[in-house]
Amino acid sequence: MTSTSNNYTATVDFLSTDAAAELVHRVGLTPLLAGLVTALEEDFARWQDFDKTARLAQHTRDGVMELMPVADADHFAFKYVNGHPKNPQRGIPSIMAFGALMRADTGAPVLLSELTLTTALRTAATSVMAAKRLARANSRTMALIGNGSQSEFQALAFIGLLGIEALRLFDIDRAATDKLVRHLQAHAPQVQVTVCDSAAHAADGADIVTTVTADKTNATILTRAMVQPGMHLNAVGGDCPGKTELDAAILPEASVFVEFAPQSRIEGEIQHMAPDFAVTELWQVLHGKAPGRQRDDEITVFDSVGFALEDYSAMRYLHALAQKHGVLQPLLLLPQLANPKDLFGVLHADSPARNPLKTTAATA
Repeated sequence: MTSTSNNYTATVDFLSTDAAAELVHRVGLTPLLAGLVTALEEDFARWQDFDKTARLAQHTRDGVMELMPVADADHFAFKYVNGHPKNPQRGIPSIMAFGALMRADTGAPVLLSELTLTTALRTAATSVMAAKRLARANSRTMALIGNGSQSEFQALAFIGLLGIEALRLFDIDRAATDKLVRHLQAHAPQVQVTVCDSAAHAADGADIVTTVTADKTNATILTRAMVQPGMHLNAVGGDCPGKTELDAAILPEASVFVEFAPQSRIEGEIQHMAPDFAVTELWQVLHGKAPGRQRDDEITVFDSVGFALEDYSAMRYLHALAQKHGVLQPLLLLPQLANPKDLFGVLHADSPARNPLKTTAATA
């Protein structure tokens, strides 16, 4: 990269979607997810080191657009992400994201990253991190309700890292389920797959129920009658005000775990509940300050909405992995200034800041 002084660079590392996909191919999906779980556990274990805030959301008629910041003493990170459930009807993904990682001492960016693929990876890894503490150790069957863009990542993470042997699938869009079945046949042919005709059918007999639906509505994907003693509910799809998946009657009878309570009370399943409804933040379990699952017949809920620290963990982990595998691209994002107070000089045709890579090559 093109250096000036004090570790400032005119170019920034760029991780594209193609590069992120290449990392998955080189490392393998399960090993990459395992490394991501470790990175998440490391950062959640130092929860108090981070300056945390609920994300900023702009809601529109068709969806939501969000900014998710987090920082520690060394780095600031943010993610932009949207959620537009009707987008697939227009040939556009419902979720798109990108983000950046900056040095805290100078504010200079060091990484600009795609986060659409990465968000799916980190969401699956976060689900596994929670389920390791909240699901019964002998869980072998998972219901997966909602078979869209996130579903393969959730399924393969639980298969590869938690020993799930049977999947029970349901989606109101049969084409989405057929798509998921094709991918599972190619990537996990050993797993028993049952296509179900309702959410109740899918949940019947499941140890873990993962809900990852997209509609921006207070839906009741799971009713209280569908939930059996000992189930772990991995509620992923509800992630903004007015968008939930669980019957509110489930929550008082369950042990509920969240990422960051101030955000989850606005966006999560617990938006149904009173402000003093008792929840446990996941970092407390990792720290040993609170128990996870305590009994085999306990109903546990991971009220997952997605939190900025998870994106920080994903970016730092994939950045290091991408450096190791040489898949990053240099992106000319910043001016190279001989005089850091002379920004106007960028306008001169002969300014090195107009093409710092060319200038560097000419003087090498």
